[in-house]
Amino acid sequence: MTDYPSTWVVRWAPVIPAGETLDLACGGGRHARLLAALGHPVLAVDRDAASLAQAAGPGIATLQHDLEAEGSTWPFAPGRFAGIVVTNYLHRPLFAHLAGALAPNGILVYETFALGNERFGKPSNPAFLLAPGELLDVAARHGLKVLAYEDGVIESPRPARVQRLCAAGREVDPGAIRLDM
Repeated sequence: MTDYPSTWVVRWAPVIPAGETLDLACGGGRHARLLAALGHPVLAVDRDAASLAQAAGPGIATLQHDLEAEGSTWPFAPGRFAGIVVTNYLHRPLFAHLAGALAPNGILVYETFALGNERFGKPSNPAFLLAPGELLDVAARHGLKVLAYEDGVIESPRPARVQRLCAAGREVDPGAIRLDM
């Protein structure tokens, strides 16, 4: 993988309102650094201590937590985050928690692999690949307003089939979001 932020996250991060932002499954912190550079206090969460050590930096707090471990609980209060960023990670039981932890005026930026990625390599297990329209269904089920959605093949940083979603909390007026940033 690359240390450069996803173009999807780069495009939508400026829409996140002021406030604490969660970078879930942050890896080495490529998105945490971007969000901190935009002035957000960032909480970077991952289960891997070595990744968190790379992610740590000015404006970035880290938390080692395995959300998939047996008996693990969601550690964040409802409405806590102005923004939530998730890339290259899929654990379906977290969808309701992510929506719940988003502030009413918050922004969720999500990008991960979709069915069809198996032709490009890993991940290839359907358990780790989004079904057609799955992120749209998640947004609808949890009362999020879709600002942008894509489903297709990317070439960079490596060929992959992905779905991408930018969705807003219930208090966001989609007509007030600038698309020409």
